[in-house]
Amino acid sequence: MKKYKTRSEFIVKENLYQVLWTLSLPLMLNNFIQTLYNLVDAFWLGQLGHEQFAATSFVWPVLYLFISIGMGTSIAGTSILARLIGGRDIERAEEVASHLMVLSLIFAFVFSVIGYNLTPAILNFMGAKGNFFQFSKIYLQIDFLSFPFVMVFFALQSILAAQGNNKAITMANTLAALTNVVLDPFFIFDEFMGVKGLGMGVAGAAYATLLSKVLLAVLGFVILRKGKMEIRLHLRNFKAKANIFHEIFRVALPSTLGQMGSSFGFIILNAAIASYGTITLAAFAMINRATALIIQPAMGIGGSLAAIVGQNLGAGAFSRVKESLKKAILLSLLFTGMGGLLLLIFDKEFIHLFISRSGEQGVIKEALVYLWFSIPTIPLMGFFSVFQGFFQGTGYTKYSMYMDVGRLWLIRLPMIYLFKNYTQLGSQGIWFSMTFSNVAVILYAWWLYRGGKWSSNYKKRGDIPS
Repeated sequence: MKKYKTRSEFIVKENLYQVLWTLSLPLMLNNFIQTLYNLVDAFWLGQLGHEQFAATSFVWPVLYLFISIGMGTSIAGTSILARLIGGRDIERAEEVASHLMVLSLIFAFVFSVIGYNLTPAILNFMGAKGNFFQFSKIYLQIDFLSFPFVMVFFALQSILAAQGNNKAITMANTLAALTNVVLDPFFIFDEFMGVKGLGMGVAGAAYATLLSKVLLAVLGFVILRKGKMEIRLHLRNFKAKANIFHEIFRVALPSTLGQMGSSFGFIILNAAIASYGTITLAAFAMINRATALIIQPAMGIGGSLAAIVGQNLGAGAFSRVKESLKKAILLSLLFTGMGGLLLLIFDKEFIHLFISRSGEQGVIKEALVYLWFSIPTIPLMGFFSVFQGFFQGTGYTKYSMYMDVGRLWLIRLPMIYLFKNYTQLGSQGIWFSMTFSNVAVILYAWWLYRGGKWSSNYKKRGDIPS
């Protein structure tokens, strides 16, 4: 492989398969490591019972609703910074990076306080009751304490990802995830491997995750300060500029609204599933973890595609932009197809990894039904991530919003309502609705891409204003 002076030059000149693989691999590992937080919590809590296991999945959309603010600004940051770096406007890129961090800090503390205090009301709205309510409340409130550290790392991750520096992100996440893996059993159980534990149950899992998130934010700052970077943070001499805040909000708003709409949709979805009982909810949580694990490579490809598309657009290499999408789709299909096949072969083994108690046969049976609905659409979930990354890289984040919101609010939730109230399908109505919505949204994404408005409008719009 030819040597390039900068990572940006590599992105706009090297063979696209090589670029995709080089940038995606660290993100694939990073995304896989991120799933370890939930997988590890779920694995150990599953030993306590299906209600403790289901609680972590039940509250996830609530936290995600608040985190979507940070994710939206992070996506906007990656898109704007990648185009500025591609156009070699480093000074402007550093200004944007500083504004991005300041916004993240403000949002972090405001929404952490709001979320913590609203937790009981939110869980009541979702229909949680009895012990399940208590487990969910404990886990969610402690998770909100980690919110500022998560938001800070999102901003740091955006700055690093825009430079194509995904290895550093992976290193930080690896160390934080390993910390969580080690702490979890000692915080959850009274005793583990002959060593006295804290016996905190659900709270122990949440506190272990909190400590790992603190470490993650610290590592992110160290990497950005000490590493070899094209752009750096300059917060000491920060001077707010309205036009930069405006540009971040302009790019972030569609993605943020899309993420928030998706999150609130999942809150409604979880409430609907909870109405069938905690057995159905536990089955839903279990299979979602399986599919989430399988699509991590595709999510890594989609994440790297945002930087690749952004930098090539910034450099005016429009033919490479379209070529990068085609190659990303092929790579995604390869990984998700292999993962789906493995899940098909080892379906029962995966389920017994989380729920092995003899009294939980109802959960196992329901999980197998949902699994068979999910497997055929796993490649489509990968395509979803690829198209999301592509549209984010073009700066047309509103297309990502349409995909997020449309899949849930226009297709999935109405179908679930109709199946529940007008058929005798029971929980199978949920599984069919989810499968059909995944098919429909990919057809819509392809239609948006083929329309070509993203390319013509980008040329007219230009870059970030000075």
